[in-house]
Amino acid sequence: MTEASRRLPGVQPLKMTDWLVVDDAFAGQMAARDRLLSERRAEVLAPGPSDAPAAELLALILAHLGPGYGRAAGQVTRPDGVTVRLDGPPLLTAARLVQEDLCILEKPDGAPEHVLTAAALCFPASWTLAEKIGHPLSRIHAPVSVYDADMAPRVQRLFDRVHPERPLWRQNALLYADPTLYHPRTELQPRVAPAERPDYLRSERQCILRLWDTGAVVFSIHTWVLPFASLTAAQLATLKTYPIEYEGRT
Repeated sequence: MTEASRRLPGVQPLKMTDWLVVDDAFAGQMAARDRLLSERRAEVLAPGPSDAPAAELLALILAHLGPGYGRAAGQVTRPDGVTVRLDGPPLLTAARLVQEDLCILEKPDGAPEHVLTAAALCFPASWTLAEKIGHPLSRIHAPVSVYDADMAPRVQRLFDRVHPERPLWRQNALLYADPTLYHPRTELQPRVAPAERPDYLRSERQCILRLWDTGAVVFSIHTWVLPFASLTAAQLATLKTYPIEYEGRT
């Protein structure tokens, strides 16, 4: 992790060819997504008041699927061999195609901030979709100490200015006691830091894109969870230079 990606907002230009990542955890993560979308759909999927942004997002995803995907009439076969039909609800369909969690934010006419209007959030990092959906950015980040009076307008300006042809990305790093991907925590649940360093590093690659037709902003999240034992000496040195706060509950 570089200093540029560590600081907030810490955004960098994104090449659309690099947007959607298929990594060695694809099969396991997609199986977890399918299971959550089937068994806990109300907790991980909020379709929103209109399907238009989700439909545009699905079309964008289909246009940028990488090697390993197979496309046939009305369906896509994922790299793990699972076939997903394309005639279902657009946000649900999109969530079953890629590893990324997908959040859609829109700015109502005359409103000062973007609002989270729809999301597929299978791998929350210590937050819940139910507490964030329908709220503006400042309310969404209310429990985040660094999201202060200086940070909030900077993030809002970023959302206002992101252009469909100039998407952005940033990366964070979090400490967790276990590797569970589905890691919800309500705002009232306390953070209890362990006495020793947690065993896992959780990192999110967060991309910010604007959709051409609806003007909605997409915030996608690709999650990696790595045991500290697997990190190189250089990676551990970087983490020592830029300390990380504990996030995952014990």
